[in-house]
Amino acid sequence: MTELSTASPSAPLRTEPSATERLSRNLSLALLLGLIALVAGRELAGGGSAWWTLKALPLLPALPGLWRYRLYTYRWLSLLVWLYVGDAALLLGETRGASLWSGVQLLVAVGLFASCSAHIRQRLAAAKAAQP
Repeated sequence: MTELSTASPSAPLRTEPSATERLSRNLSLALLLGLIALVAGRELAGGGSAWWTLKALPLLPALPGLWRYRLYTYRWLSLLVWLYVGDAALLLGETRGASLWSGVQLLVAVGLFASCSAHIRQRLAAAKAAQP
């Protein structure tokens, strides 16, 4: 029995992840986990309401997508992370006590954007090279 391919002929071929793609995925996962911990930890350590830790919830659905190399997840996460960059930049200029937390969150969020962008570029280049 043969399997029929449901992919259209114009769809890019799926390639095996290269070493650089694995590196960018692992870096993205580590930075995402760090951002989740920073957002939740900053709110808990800042003496604020525990309800503000819910700001980390939109980041949680990205974990399985990054683990499975889902390109769509990398794309929407690279857009979502700018909300956390803005949040960190706002708190960095607004409060003095949370400046260390906000500064680290800003660096982690920008790093997450860079690693997601690098992964997207690598995947698109690999798909383009794999096409006949």
